[in-house]
Order: sequence, then structure tokens, then C-alpha cells
Amino acid sequence: MKPNGKNILLGVTASIAAYKACDLITDLREAGFTVTVTMTRDAHHFITPLALQSFAGTEVIDDFFSLPGRTNPVHIELAKRSDLILVAPASADVIAKLAHGLADDVLSCAVLASDAPLVIAPAMNEKMYTHRFTQENLKRLKENGAVVVEPIRGHLVCSDEGMGHLADNQAILRAVQQRLASSELSRRSQ
Repeated sequence: MKPNGKNILLGVTASIAAYKACDLITDLREAGFTVTVTMTRDAHHFITPLALQSFAGTEVIDDFFSLPGRTNPVHIELAKRSDLILVAPASADVIAKLAHGLADDVLSCAVLASDAPLVIAPAMNEKMYTHRFTQENLKRLKENGAVVVEPIRGHLVCSDEGMGHLADNQAILRAVQQRLASSELSRRSQ
């Protein structure tokens, strides 16, 4: 598909659903987006940077300190060139960090350094998802402009069936497109 000129920063976090990021990258690219991937340290337990890079066609950024030749802070570069930041799958840990402004990795620092719209697609065990703290964190993020693509009911890695299964890619893609469209309308009306 023809590029639309929009750059998506995809944050992949430590969830078993991280493997779905490859198909999500494919869908985003087919919709015309350029995708840059950053991943949290613990996401490496679920998917490799090489797999994500192979689908995105761009370097996967997962560390501040192993980027030889860069003269600008990587999180600032990512923030400046991102039209939208998508965190999918979003773990309870990263949701809590973002809700409270903690910045201890490339992804959370890029979110804090960016004015770009934020879309979050949670994926976790149902008890974690429905826990009062997680729900309060999601509410706080929504109140601050983030769009949350609610998880769906489905098979969970703990062998349970429940709420917490990552939303399907088409729902995530629609949320990205709608948020970019509303952001563009806001920009034009100013």
C-alpha cells in the first residue's frame, strides 16, 4: 500500500501477546504507516528484536546505551518523529509507569517527551486487568488524552478464559486511524 506519511512508534511490552506485534506491524504498514519499534527490556523474553525488525523494516530500539553513532538522545528523536505512539501489547507494568509519569526505559521516556497522540492496547490476565489499580491507571491515562483499545474476552495464557486478551488488529488499527484523524482535525481548527 502507498505510504501515508505518518510515523507510528510501536511500543512492545512484556506480555505473551508480544508475538502478535509482528502481524500488527504488517497491518500498520499495509495501511501505509511507517513503523518504528521500541521494546521494553522484559519484552525480550517473549519476542526478539530481530523478528520485530524483520516485519517493521526499521531498527528496533530497546536501549539508550547501545546506539553507537547517535548524537541526539534517542527518546527525543523518537518523540519528534512520531505522529502517534501505540503501545501494544501494553502490560500492567507499563500502563502504571505511563499513568504516573515514570520514565526508566526508551518507551516511557519517548512517551513523556512526545506531544503525539497515545493509543494503548492492554493485554494481561483478567485479574490483573480488572484490578482496581490497573483500572485507575487506565482511567488516568484516558483523562489525559490516551485512547485505550479495550482487551477482549478470550483464551489467556494461564489457561483461563477471560477479559484481557489483546484486541484484534483491526480494532487497534481503527483506533490509530481515528485518533490520527481527530488529531489532524484539531490541528486544522487551531
